[in-house]
Amino acid sequence: MESKVPLLLDGEWTQSQSHTFFPVINPANQQVLAQAPDATEQEVELAVQSAQKAFESWRNTPAPVRARLMMNYQALLKQHQHEIAELLSQETGKTFEDAKGDVWRGIEVVEQACNVPSLMMGETLENVANGVDTYSYVQPLGVCFGITPFNFPAMIPLWMFPISVACGNAFILKPSEQDPLTPNRLAELFLAAGFPRGILQVLHGGQRPVNQLLEHPQIKTVSFVGSVPVAEHIYRKGCHELKRVQAFAGAKNHMVIMPDANFNHTINNIVGAACGAAGQRCMAISVAVFVGDAQPWLAALKEAMSTIRPGVWNDSGAAYGPIISMKAKQRVLKLIEQGKAEGAECLLDGSSYQHPEFPQGNWVGPTLFAGVTTDMALYKEEIFGPVLCCMQAKNLEEAIDLINNSPFGNGTSIFTASGAAARHFQQKIQVGQVGINIPIPVPLPFFSFTGWKRSFFGDLHAYGKQAVRFYTETKTITARWLESDIDQVAPNMTIHLK
Repeated sequence: MESKVPLLLDGEWTQSQSHTFFPVINPANQQVLAQAPDATEQEVELAVQSAQKAFESWRNTPAPVRARLMMNYQALLKQHQHEIAELLSQETGKTFEDAKGDVWRGIEVVEQACNVPSLMMGETLENVANGVDTYSYVQPLGVCFGITPFNFPAMIPLWMFPISVACGNAFILKPSEQDPLTPNRLAELFLAAGFPRGILQVLHGGQRPVNQLLEHPQIKTVSFVGSVPVAEHIYRKGCHELKRVQAFAGAKNHMVIMPDANFNHTINNIVGAACGAAGQRCMAISVAVFVGDAQPWLAALKEAMSTIRPGVWNDSGAAYGPIISMKAKQRVLKLIEQGKAEGAECLLDGSSYQHPEFPQGNWVGPTLFAGVTTDMALYKEEIFGPVLCCMQAKNLEEAIDLINNSPFGNGTSIFTASGAAARHFQQKIQVGQVGINIPIPVPLPFFSFTGWKRSFFGDLHAYGKQAVRFYTETKTITARWLESDIDQVAPNMTIHLK
């Protein structure tokens, strides 16, 4: 019988009293690794009350003391990083190298959390008026809530709770029910680092406990990473409850290939960016835009993609692992078939790939489409699989217009030898993160990470657009919006601010 995944409540690992459980399945062979509970209402309430109690004393703990504890945690993560990566590989299907990268990028965030004293510094100014000085302080908010996705079960939780806790908050983590074992291991090491009881709670479950926490008055802020529909739900509901919300959503990232780009470097980077992690990352490149004379490169791209294959976690020759679940695989296959039906040319079809030793795994081979247009589902939807759509543009301006007309704005990149073209692209593109001869422009932790348009809800730019949309749908606004943003988005619309 499979083990049941425990909850971390009030500093203790506790078996849930829930009657509903989600199977944790190894996507390479369908082995059930464990059962994750759908936490009960009472367990959610206990987590909130315990976190609130812990916060009252933790907020007054000196910042250097919090930093030292975070240094302990960083050391433990480094000591156990390969063990964590192997566990992560089992429940996500990632290759070992990919899993190690997942863990290491999380460790980098913890390193930044060790720098908490400088993160907490405020501002001062003497004589803002005669004999009047002004001081501002950065203070913790209270109990924070994070909801993390399946695709980075180490990195994304480590994006959230270490920074939050280091700044004096308590944190409730709700990881994906598809791979909860890695987040639990992160929490075990967190306790071993010496943090006080109740500062971190780990709840498992689905939509019901999430909604309970979104509605709870003692939850002050919410952070989410996941799909667009869920991000919109989290953002609307959290804002309705007057909480601070940041919701990272889906993407459709484009790479622009100029004819003067380095040929081998560009082709290799397209393949890795499109198929790495089985395409299951919000920064994956899913659209390649060949500009002008770069269009004939498509044949070389097909050849390069045909040489890679998926495989199990400890297969050193595998480029990536399986899709996370059978349901997710079926969605990818449906979009591949829909692309063919809509007239896209399938140059490389990986939909029938089967691993010779593990045929029951959720495998999808590298898949390449040409002749994709903006009205096709392949282009409009985030596929989240090793599928690359190729498009053509006459010139750089046409490529920029294509990307700027996309509803998503998470990441983009350009490959070119021209500094002028790179600068022009960087200035004109309406996307949050831009790479120049880098396929996946993910910043290091001491920089911000964000997206534009429907890829991220929560910054000032998104507030204005979301306010108009929210007003249109519900005829009410329940948060304070920036009037300048609203006027810019909808100058002919009357908005009444509360």
